[in-house]
Amino acid sequence: MIARMSLLPHTLYRAADVRELDRIAIEEFSIPGIELMTRAGAAAFAVLSSRWPQARRIAVICGGGNNGGDGFVIARLAQAAGREVSVALLVDVNSLKGDARLAYEAMVTVDIEVQPMRAGLLDNSDVIVDAMLGSGLNRDVKGHWQDTIVALNAASVPVLAIDIPSGLDANSGAAMGVVVQAAVTISFIGLKQGMLTAGGPECCGDILFDDLEVPQAVYEKVAPAASRIDSGRLSVLLPRRVRSAHKGDCGHVLLIGGAPGMSGAIQLAGEAALRCGAGRVSIATAGEHAAVLNQSQPELMMHAVADAAALRSLMKRADVIAIGPGLSTAAWGMAMFDTVLTSDVPLVVDADALNLLAREPFMRDDWVLTPHPGEAARLLNMSTSQIQADRFCAADALQRQYGGVVVLKGAGTLVIDQNGTVSLCDAGNPGMASGGMGDVLTGVIAALMAQGLNLSDAATSGAWLHASVADRAALAGERGLLASDLMPHLRAIVNGL
Repeated sequence: MIARMSLLPHTLYRAADVRELDRIAIEEFSIPGIELMTRAGAAAFAVLSSRWPQARRIAVICGGGNNGGDGFVIARLAQAAGREVSVALLVDVNSLKGDARLAYEAMVTVDIEVQPMRAGLLDNSDVIVDAMLGSGLNRDVKGHWQDTIVALNAASVPVLAIDIPSGLDANSGAAMGVVVQAAVTISFIGLKQGMLTAGGPECCGDILFDDLEVPQAVYEKVAPAASRIDSGRLSVLLPRRVRSAHKGDCGHVLLIGGAPGMSGAIQLAGEAALRCGAGRVSIATAGEHAAVLNQSQPELMMHAVADAAALRSLMKRADVIAIGPGLSTAAWGMAMFDTVLTSDVPLVVDADALNLLAREPFMRDDWVLTPHPGEAARLLNMSTSQIQADRFCAADALQRQYGGVVVLKGAGTLVIDQNGTVSLCDAGNPGMASGGMGDVLTGVIAALMAQGLNLSDAATSGAWLHASVADRAALAGERGLLASDLMPHLRAIVNGL
């Protein structure tokens, strides 16, 4: 069954895992490979017909493996449906083997001409089918493969990618030199984790999935590499409050930040914590802000904190401590951070607190770290581009070095917990690329922890809640979206409305 993005499977796999699922289906469950290929081609052609019903001229660009075999099936079905079909084969026809060879032979029996790749083939088409390189790609795209991908991207024609856009690393979401920019991608059997993070979402366009009727018993034999987060987890973890609830039952969050001249970030975090249901929210901030910071949000309890002694008295009353928004790495921020490290209260660590941690690495199990790629790079002493080249590897390295739960922010936010369990949030939008968004997330996660969620549940649910709220706020437009625009929506979504 073809599913739209909201109905994508929860389980995510690496390329090797999907190959194993494919092998098990064929060898242990006796589903012929050509049958799976035929189902894949039929599913892809159904998408093409639904998405572009008026398209008459279809260009199918095929490689030599099973991805190309899927393309041959699509071409045959398109021809049978009365479409004008052109097929370009990027390998020597004599190199075709196995199921791909069978699909090719079935295609040429209906008088479809196979031709070399040429620019005019793309320009005269209404839709291009990318059936070149599948999920097994493990090196940069070169030569005529590279030239073809460049030509596809330059053509003013929508592209349907089969299984995964050619050139995209199925495991990391990084481009392998060059990558097809698809309008729609239909993935088969197992959804590849790289499609939903780093460059994957941009390259894939709209993502659809078809399990090709593979039995559930096949999936029980291969553990997924990660899982998608959705609303179901939060609704279970935050049920309706009992009628006798009072603020003491809902947790006390202490937020620390707002160095001189940097008050906005900590205020955003504080308001987010309130809107997500924390019973009480205290803010420890620089003296010059304390008297005025809560004028627009009087429910925030402000405290002027000049030194470690003043902070320690506040920490004793907190259920959760979050530090970092607007903290700065100057003397005041350093003193606050050093003091917080002496507490045994669960922590959320963000922004400049992460930059201070990078200077003197420290490990503990009872904190949630929320770095963006730049902060992650400092924590791991590498470049931001290295982080983005394999976000899964980076998240794992952060968790191993610093402990606790790590939330690696960005397109396809990743959460990895103390057990190595990886969750991915595919909600969110480019409008979130503005100042203050991370501060809101800090307040969201801290509030969920204060209400009794463990670190892993608070981090995964918080990432989804934050991104989903941003998607609702972005209905008015992504460009110009502000962190404060999220506030009216937080209360509704945290209550399941």
